[in-house]
Amino acid sequence: MQDNLTWWRGGVIYQIYPRSFMDANDDGIGDLRGIIDRLDYVASLGVDGIWLSPFFTSPMLDFGYDVSDYRNVDPMFGTLEDFTTLLERAHQLGLKIIIDQVISHSSDQHPWFQQSRQDRGNDKADWYVWADPKPDGTPPNNWLSIFGGPAWTFDSRRRQYYLHNFLTSQPDLNFHNPEVRAAQLYNMRFWLELGVDGFRLDTVNFYYHDAELRDNPAVAPHESKTMGAPDTNPYTWQRHQYDISRPENLVFLRELRELMDEFPGTTTVGEIGDDNPLERMAEYTANGDKLHMAYTFDLLNAPNSASYIHEVIERFQRLAGDAWPCWALSNHDVMRSASRWGTDQDPLAYPKVALAMLFSLRGSVCLYQGEELGLPEAEVPFGSIQDPYGKVLWPEFKGRDGARTPMPWDDIEHGGFSQVGPWLPIDPRHLALAISRQQNDKDSVLNTVRRMLAFRAEHSALIDGALELVDVGEHLLGFVRQADEKNGGERLLCVFNLTDEAQSTPMPVSNAEPLDTHDFGIELRGDELRLPPYQAGFFKLG
Repeated sequence: MQDNLTWWRGGVIYQIYPRSFMDANDDGIGDLRGIIDRLDYVASLGVDGIWLSPFFTSPMLDFGYDVSDYRNVDPMFGTLEDFTTLLERAHQLGLKIIIDQVISHSSDQHPWFQQSRQDRGNDKADWYVWADPKPDGTPPNNWLSIFGGPAWTFDSRRRQYYLHNFLTSQPDLNFHNPEVRAAQLYNMRFWLELGVDGFRLDTVNFYYHDAELRDNPAVAPHESKTMGAPDTNPYTWQRHQYDISRPENLVFLRELRELMDEFPGTTTVGEIGDDNPLERMAEYTANGDKLHMAYTFDLLNAPNSASYIHEVIERFQRLAGDAWPCWALSNHDVMRSASRWGTDQDPLAYPKVALAMLFSLRGSVCLYQGEELGLPEAEVPFGSIQDPYGKVLWPEFKGRDGARTPMPWDDIEHGGFSQVGPWLPIDPRHLALAISRQQNDKDSVLNTVRRMLAFRAEHSALIDGALELVDVGEHLLGFVRQADEKNGGERLLCVFNLTDEAQSTPMPVSNAEPLDTHDFGIELRGDELRLPPYQAGFFKLG
């Protein structure tokens, strides 16, 4: 059991996408009151906290990731009073609350940008990234937007281009300006004083740009591309040397940590999309003076073999030092893991073993809403697509809506999410996996997740223990978790078969006693371990 100051270290954080969790006022869009109504369900999972995706005032062109008021709730989701009620109720249930902070860019409707774009001499003139055109009128350099096209848009009032790594309506703030850094830290202080337990930091390595605006080089044919964007996106054809992950970022992260340290028990988890994501994760979370933890897209990507996961863990272990990861298989930005990794696999068995593996890794964990139900990626027809990212890159990339459809609480019309048609259609396959159907089925994905999280909580080795990879062949993944002596020194062997075929391996360690998780079957034949398809084995070591 972690103390209240380090609850996040090895904690499990449940991500809620507010638009799609629960609609309390029957307008087809989820809201804060809906979340309050379902907090008992979240607590029943056995998680430690909740990450709320943005609910701030916004024109919603990127569904809340374009903020126009950093210190208020969009009326679509409710009021600031609703949020404080949510915070109080969550704390009564023993749940921490982490909220998104989208501080690298704002909406173009934010008063700061509205003033900044007027002319080159106003008080906010240097609060965003402005640059003169090249002599031929073209953008200042070759930087690209993740959402398609150049990362620069011309503004006739200033006769300059402004930078936007995402939509044209999401101008990038200029973190080279100390006033900008101070203003964003002040906005974050507002929420800390209100009582939140931490922040998930959107695009945490995007805060600074190269002040000289140098061109990015091309990715060489043999080099790996940036994770976090589909390879059909030209953004992945550049090596992002100058537009993101600049060394100055570390200075700001230390300033942020100083703020967080004023509020003991709070935490930060950064989202890192980078050419070298694990290296950046290690750099940003090392030495206890920057982020508390971070996640990358290494396990949010397509590769999913045991050998690939082994390589990701091995590489992070080599780089990590005292850095701390937060692992996830799904979130609001990527295809759900039940489809991305589980295509052509058993739709009920595969999610169970994949999540058992996730809950056993060294680090903290993010569990995305609906992942505990084994939801596949929803099919959203083009006419119903809301995500601007999907509209630009259709049909090769269908956007992120398939991971954002409403939670199926019941197997009735609209899934019990709302009394009216929701903002995104509910996939009929999701109704068959509704919470009402899984709740009383002891073998459901939902109840397996509950048991696995209870199992994790009972074993200190799985919370904060060291991890040592072991050789169990290329088709199995295996490692030993060991708690330190002050936590009893417990040692556990964890082995996973993520395939649809039985796999065998010589036992990699001696004196192993099988632990019964009630959900997975293994066979020990002398010194040989046999795992049937989609099974996990846990062993206590002497």
